[in-house]
Amino acid sequence: MTELPTRESVGAVVTAGGLGTRFGSLKQFADLGGRSVLARAVELAARFSGAIAIPLPPGHEALARSALEGFPARHDSGEGVGATGEGAGAGATELIFAEGGATRALSVLSGLKVLPEVEWVLVHDAARPFATPALFARVLSAAQRVGAAIPALNCSDTIKRVTDGLVTETLDRTSLCLVQTPQVFRRAELLRAYERLGEAASQRTDDAAIYEVLGQPVARVEGEAQNRKLTRPEDLQPNGTPAPRLRVGIGYDTHPFGPDRRLILGGVQFPGDGLMGESDADIVAHAVTDAVLGAAALGDLGRHFPPGDERFRGANSLELLAIAVRLALEAGYRVNNADLTIAARRPMIAPQARQMAENLARVLGVRERDVNVKATTGDGLGFFGRGEGIAVHAVVLLQGLPE
Repeated sequence: MTELPTRESVGAVVTAGGLGTRFGSLKQFADLGGRSVLARAVELAARFSGAIAIPLPPGHEALARSALEGFPARHDSGEGVGATGEGAGAGATELIFAEGGATRALSVLSGLKVLPEVEWVLVHDAARPFATPALFARVLSAAQRVGAAIPALNCSDTIKRVTDGLVTETLDRTSLCLVQTPQVFRRAELLRAYERLGEAASQRTDDAAIYEVLGQPVARVEGEAQNRKLTRPEDLQPNGTPAPRLRVGIGYDTHPFGPDRRLILGGVQFPGDGLMGESDADIVAHAVTDAVLGAAALGDLGRHFPPGDERFRGANSLELLAIAVRLALEAGYRVNNADLTIAARRPMIAPQARQMAENLARVLGVRERDVNVKATTGDGLGFFGRGEGIAVHAVVLLQGLPE
């Protein structure tokens, strides 16, 4: 397979501007196994693109933000995980909300216009939440070779043309196919196609139909039978789609107390002696980071942030955790929940447990109620029971999209 374009060179438009007339409600916000349809489509696109434009029905941005709660990326307002630049923001996905148009094509155009200056654009329907990362990779690879690419399935049924309820012709199905998304084009070329078609572009039903006006080749790759478009409520049933993969990771860390150090736990500063370490020694963030990396089979904290590396001296450990969350996302997993136990005679953890859970949830990309922080004093046993240091045990559950 041809090497894929970098995430920074790819922008995505995830179309979510429909009103769900046949579905009976706004299907992009419907629940699908505990996650919204929109969130599942956006998570797929985020694996391959550094910025995602989401065209929405007018007045629905707040609902979209709620449907995307827990998405591990920064939003256009700059809130959440992953500021740009080094550290946590490297590889973060920017979400940009746009107002959708009267037709699908106009919604895509609205999204194209608000994307940053990227080379490639990936267009995917929010109403196709069952696509796999492998399909995205195939389409991107083919577009890299040819300049544009779409996924499609061969027609297995006989195709007939019908006029006024009467069959007028049987078509040769060998030259026909059923087209899906994601579709990939050079962003500048797709915008040029819109400009050339003018108002006529608004009636085209897929992106390749607009791009074809340029006379440029479009590669076809094999689509996926499970990558159906949601049309009616019963379409939400998986119908044999593989269940999401679950992976458990365990993190454990210990640090002794030391003089002239700030005590940072879960992003909260406590009074008293701090912990020894090369970063800010946030042992809570360290244990959770190890659990995330372990669940995704990505090694451990030392592998990604080696001791003695000056880049991480004094580093904010929550930013290191954000990098681990991004690496897990790129490996096909998102955080489902986290549970941790802090073993410490001092300081008193309980008054700040909720704030710690809130900080961790924001970085992990989950709701606050999906992070549990508890503590034990050790009853005087062990180094932490004697007040010589702190130990943290963390368990994280990752949920993966079907391959």
